[in-house]
Amino acid sequence: MSLQATPTLLQLAMQSLLRDEALAISALQDLPVELFPPLFKDAFTNKRFNILKKMVQVWPFPCLPLGGLMKMKAPYLDVLQTILDGIDSLLDQNIHPRTYKLRVLDLRALHRDFWTVWAGDTTGVKYKRRTQKRCPKIVAKPNSFKVFVDLCLKRRPLDATLAYVFLWASQRKARLQLGCKKLKINTVAIQSILNVLDMLDLDYMEEVEVCCNWKLSTLATFAPYLGRMRNLFSFILSHIHVPTSIDPEEEKQLVSQFTSQFSNLHCLQDLSLDSIDFLQGQMDQLFRCLEAPLEILCITDTQMLESDLKSLSQCPSIRQLKHLNLSGVTLTDMSPEPLRVLLERVAATLKTLDLENCMIMDSQLNVFLPALSQCVQLIMFNYLRNPISVPILERLLYHTSGLSCLSLEMYSTPPEIYGAQGASYHKRLDQLREELSKTMMNLEHTRTVWFSVAPCFPGGNQAI
Repeated sequence: MSLQATPTLLQLAMQSLLRDEALAISALQDLPVELFPPLFKDAFTNKRFNILKKMVQVWPFPCLPLGGLMKMKAPYLDVLQTILDGIDSLLDQNIHPRTYKLRVLDLRALHRDFWTVWAGDTTGVKYKRRTQKRCPKIVAKPNSFKVFVDLCLKRRPLDATLAYVFLWASQRKARLQLGCKKLKINTVAIQSILNVLDMLDLDYMEEVEVCCNWKLSTLATFAPYLGRMRNLFSFILSHIHVPTSIDPEEEKQLVSQFTSQFSNLHCLQDLSLDSIDFLQGQMDQLFRCLEAPLEILCITDTQMLESDLKSLSQCPSIRQLKHLNLSGVTLTDMSPEPLRVLLERVAATLKTLDLENCMIMDSQLNVFLPALSQCVQLIMFNYLRNPISVPILERLLYHTSGLSCLSLEMYSTPPEIYGAQGASYHKRLDQLREELSKTMMNLEHTRTVWFSVAPCFPGGNQAI
């Protein structure tokens, strides 16, 4: 025989109100604020449309975080239509907006705790914290209502819920702003993308990820919209294709259309570029346009020239860089000087450095090793898939042992370990580990030095 939990007084009160719709609606004006979230949740779950519509009009908080609730249940289009009808009634009233509190409908999958505990001030605090960090320059329309969504654009059309929201918003442009803070693009259908962007107030955009095989011309078409995202703090771009038949002058113009937009992105903190060979030899255009101090910079699996790395080392926006990832950028034939200068400039702030598979030679490492040892905030260093000899590895480990914050180092096993002198090299590395362990005992944190099972040999990326 199963025992059921006894309903609380609050649950009994909610059940009583929902059984008598007229009583529930008439009681809303005098309902304590803390009862609104649980009553709304119950009305939503049980599809009590009239109660929902009226609750929207007297909602006592500035924001209705509906997205968090819809993710907990199946998306009910009819419930959403009812809530939007309630907002219409609110907006259609010939009264000053200050007489009602609801100003934002948030359809993002956030604030789920709002529906399990009363959070009268939590929503405001969260918004304020994000706002202060993102250095916003948003000019709101006078007396405008705001609707926020997150979007992932794919080949298939928007789902029914989002399609209805866009249709509803398009008919009320003068009275509301439709904002998207996180956009992910997984389609090459640029016209469909632009149709969606035309509906959005791009001032609210904070994160954009383009992860599909666009042509350079497609990127150039998208670029003016990127430049209007004045509060963007994270931009991820990967796999841009340049046709071999393109005219060099046309390619140069398309590149300029893209890079020039970054002069408008004054809040950009996170820039990740993967497989973007079209910028080879032209990265100075991009770095010159960067104005805001970056915290994260990833340029991966990309062909770079020495001039590109030099322009990066001279870029003013790296002065506060915390995370640098150049994995997959072949540096073998470059002078190590630009990398040395780069590390010197970011030494005071850098926390993670990823140089995996850069095919750096021992002679190059020797040049920038002193700069690396100055990165006092470094907590992670990835040097996997770079050919390194035992003596240079030994020197490298002694230099990094002075970095008190460093907790993880990753290296490829030197190829000598597998040669005729392998046994003696094994012994040297074991002794080195023992000495490092003794050194680490004087530090207050745990440190891991990790070696790959297979070595990296000069002249090739494959491990044997």
